[in-house]
Amino acid sequence: MSDTRDRIRRHVHATPGVHFRRIGRELDLATGQVQYHLRRLTREGSIVEEPVGGKTHYFDPSFDPWERRAIAFLRRETARGIIVRLAADGPKRPGALANELDLAESTISWHLSTLEEHDVIDRSATSPMTASLARPERTAELLDVVSPSLPDRIVDRFVRTLDDIL
Repeated sequence: MSDTRDRIRRHVHATPGVHFRRIGRELDLATGQVQYHLRRLTREGSIVEEPVGGKTHYFDPSFDPWERRAIAFLRRETARGIIVRLAADGPKRPGALANELDLAESTISWHLSTLEEHDVIDRSATSPMTASLARPERTAELLDVVSPSLPDRIVDRFVRTLDDIL
């Protein structure tokens, strides 16, 4: 295995859910290099990819599909904030989450729908507007696995600022 490919594989294993651009940025590699080596690593089964919400995230194959989706969301500031609140406090309504996270209720509702679509949260059958974690114990464990990078947080805040303006 080439040194570059091995560096990428080790980085993906150490940083579950890392996305394409962050790999190139953190390892100081050209886009073409990253594409080539990720394609080879994926084909040989050393890593797996999971597209979530417009970004492709890369993982060690030991993570199952649900875990990969959950980790991808934990790498995004707003989704992570929602998940952390639900993990800490239990089921909540969108209005309460919006107040606690200082976000528009429409933003929270959109994120809740996306999280529900990917089976990270559930909506209560008796109170449809109440959200809770689909797998609370495993989600709490995954919170320890993931800490978003500074560049990821800056991009998330920029997008959030644009949402507020629009």
